[in-house]
Amino acid sequence: MLNFKKSVFYFVLVSFFSAIIYWYLTIGVALEKGRNIIQPESKKSNFMEFIDSMIHNLTHPLAILLAQIVTIILAARIFGWICKKIGQPSVIGEILAGIVLGPSVIGLYFPEFTATLFPVESLANLQFLSQIGLILFMFVIGMELDLNVLKNKAHDAVVISHASIIIPFTLGIGLAYYIYLNFAPEGVKFTSFGLFLGIAMSITAFPVLARIVQERGLQKTRLGTIVITCAAADDITAWCILAAVIAIVKAGSFTSALYIIALAALYVLFMIKIVKPFLKRVGDLHQTKEKISKPIVAIFFLTLIISAYMTEVIGIHALFGAFMAGAIMPENISFRNIFIEKIEDVALVLLLPLFFVFTGLRTEIGLLNDPYLWKVTGLIILVAVTGKFIGSSLAAKFVGQSWKDSLVIGALMNTRGLMELVVLNIGYDLGVLSPKIFAMMVIMALATTFMTGPALDLIQWIFKTKSTDLPVEIANVSKYKVLISFGSPNLGKSLLKLTHSLTKKMSNNADITVMHLAPTNEIHQYNIEQYEHDNFAPLLEESEKENQKITTFFKASNDIEGDIIEVANRGEYDLLLIGVGQSIFDGSLLGKILGFTTRIINPEKLLNQVTGKENLFENSPFDERTQDIIAKSKVPVGILVDKNLEKTESIYIPIFNQNDVFLIQFAQKFIKNNDSQVIFHDIGGHIKSNPQIKEQIRLIEQIAPNHVALIEDKTIDKTFLKKQDLMLIGIESWKNLIDTKSLWLSDIPSTLIIKNE
Repeated sequence: MLNFKKSVFYFVLVSFFSAIIYWYLTIGVALEKGRNIIQPESKKSNFMEFIDSMIHNLTHPLAILLAQIVTIILAARIFGWICKKIGQPSVIGEILAGIVLGPSVIGLYFPEFTATLFPVESLANLQFLSQIGLILFMFVIGMELDLNVLKNKAHDAVVISHASIIIPFTLGIGLAYYIYLNFAPEGVKFTSFGLFLGIAMSITAFPVLARIVQERGLQKTRLGTIVITCAAADDITAWCILAAVIAIVKAGSFTSALYIIALAALYVLFMIKIVKPFLKRVGDLHQTKEKISKPIVAIFFLTLIISAYMTEVIGIHALFGAFMAGAIMPENISFRNIFIEKIEDVALVLLLPLFFVFTGLRTEIGLLNDPYLWKVTGLIILVAVTGKFIGSSLAAKFVGQSWKDSLVIGALMNTRGLMELVVLNIGYDLGVLSPKIFAMMVIMALATTFMTGPALDLIQWIFKTKSTDLPVEIANVSKYKVLISFGSPNLGKSLLKLTHSLTKKMSNNADITVMHLAPTNEIHQYNIEQYEHDNFAPLLEESEKENQKITTFFKASNDIEGDIIEVANRGEYDLLLIGVGQSIFDGSLLGKILGFTTRIINPEKLLNQVTGKENLFENSPFDERTQDIIAKSKVPVGILVDKNLEKTESIYIPIFNQNDVFLIQFAQKFIKNNDSQVIFHDIGGHIKSNPQIKEQIRLIEQIAPNHVALIEDKTIDKTFLKKQDLMLIGIESWKNLIDTKSLWLSDIPSTLIIKNE
C-alpha cells in the first residue's frame, strides 16, 4: 500500500510541474515579438539534421580527446599484457602501442583513421595531458627513491653508477661528432646536440629496473641491493646532469647557463633546507589515512605543482621539480604509500599511456627508408649497449664483484624504458633532435629495454649454479612438507589453522612453508619490506599462538600461478594449499557460487572470449588460472573455500565414488593430530560395497574410538551441514556437484577441495 501511495505521489508531482513548465513556455512565445528573432532555415530533413548534430558532437575537441583516451588505454593494456606474457616489462608494450597507433603503422596503412582520431589540432590537448601524467609519475619516482640506501651503501654503488653515466655520455658525444652534419636539425649547435645524445645514452630506467629485480627475487640479495642503489644514484645524477644540459641548450652557451644553474642550485637548497623540514613536520603530525584530511593533501599537491612551476620558470624543466618534490616527501613509508596510492592509478593507468602514444605519434619509423639509416640506428644501439652494459660491468668488476654479478649489473643498468623517452621528448620539444634521430633513439630505447630479460637469462645459463630462489630452509628432507600460498593475510591465517590441524602433533616431522607472491604492479622498491611485513605479521602471530614453526617466502611475481607451480614442484611438497578469496582466484565461477563476485576485466579474458577459449571453463568450478595450478602441480593440491574457518573439530567427508578413498588418509591426520570428529557420508554406496574401504575405516575406529561415524543416508541435511566446521571433498566429486548445481552448496561449511597426485 505504501509503494502505491509513493507511485501516485510521484505521478501527480511530475505531471503537475510538467504542465506548469509547458504553460510558461507557451505564453513565453509572445515575448519574442519585436526582438528580431532569426529562425534558421534548413532544407534538410529532421534525420539529416540529427546526423549533422552527431557529426558535430563527434568532432568536438572534448569528444575527440575522450575517444583518444579510450583507444590509448585499451591499446596500452593489450600490448602491455602481450609483453608480460613473453616475459618483458609491460612498459615495452605500452611504448609499442604508441608506435602502432602513430604514423609508423596505423597511420601508414589507415591514414584516414589516424587523421580522424588524432587530427593535428588535437595533439596539443594530448601533449598537455601527457605532461601532467609525467609530472605525477616523476613525483612518484621521487618518492620511491630510498635516499637512506644511498647514505649507507653509496661507495661501490656511486663508482658503478657514475661509470655507467660518464662512459656512455662520452661515447654519446663521440657519436654526435660523426652524425652531427647529417642528422642534427638546422641551426642547432653541436654542443646542444652532443650533450643531448650523451645524456640519452646515459639514462637508466629506475622503475623498470626495480620491477625486474623484484620479479627475479633479487631484492633481498646483496646483488639486488647494489643494483637498486646504483640505479637510484644513476637516477639522481642523470636528472641533475639533464637539468644542466637543458639550461645550456636554452641559454645558448655554457657561460649564460651558469645563471640558470646557479638559480637551480638555490632552488635545490631551498627545497632541502626549508620545504623538506616543513613537510616532515606536517607528515609527523598526520601519519595515518584518518589524519590526512583534504587540506593536508592540498599542501603536498601544491608543493608538487609549485616545485614543477619553479623549475619550469628557471629553465630546467617541470619534471625535475616534480622529481625533487617527491624526493623530499616525509620519509615515513606509510605516509608515502598513502600518496602513491592516491596518485599512481591516475598517473600510470590513465595519463602515462597518453605520453607513450604521443611519443608514438612523433615516431615516424617510415623516415628510416634507407639501409644507411638502419646502419646508423644499429650503430646507436651498439654505442648505447657498449657504454651502459660494458661500462657498468667493468666498473662493477673493478670494485670487486664477481663476473656473473658484474654482468647482471651491466644488463640491468642498460635498461632504459620510459626514462629514455622522457629525455628524448624533451630534446624533441627543444628542437635539438630531428624526427629521424628521434625515431632512431626510440628504437634504441625499445631494443635496450627488451634485451634486459634475455641477457639476464643468458648470464644465468652461462654461470649455472645449484642455487635457487627458494629459501635455504626449504630442502628435500624426510618430513611431511606443506606449502601454503596465500593472497590475503586473513586467507593465509585460515590456511595456517588448517595446516596446524593436520600437523600439530608431528613434532619436528612437519615442515610448513608460507608463501606470498605479490603482483609486481602492486608493490614498489621503497616499501617492499613494509609490504612483506604487513602480509606475514598476522600469520607469524598465529604460528606463535599455535607454537608452530613456519618458514616464510616472499617474492614479487610477474606470473603468480607459474611461480606457485614451480615452487611446489621443485620443493617436492606433500601438499600445496591455496585458497578462494581476495586473491588471484577472484572472479571464477566458484567465486560466483560462493558469493565472491569481484571480476577484473583483462586482455586475457577478452582474448579467451573472442577465441572461444572462455567456453572451455564455463562449467568448471575454477577459473583458468586455478585450473592451471591444479593441472600442472605434481603434488596434491588443496583448495580452501574459506567461510571464516576457526576450528576443525567436526569434519564432514562425503564419499561419492571410488576415487574419494584417498580422503581417508586426510581423515586419519585430522584425527591423529587434532582429535577431530570425522563423519563419512556414503552417498554413492561405495563404502558399503567395498570391504577394503570398510576395513580402513574400522582400523581408524580401533585406534581412535568415538572419533569416526558413518552415515548411509542418500540425502544431505542442510541443518547438519551448518553444524560442521569443515568439509573434505575430492576434486572430481566437487566438479560433479557444481555441474549438477546441487542446492545444498550454499549451506556448506568451509570446504577443502583436494586433488590427489
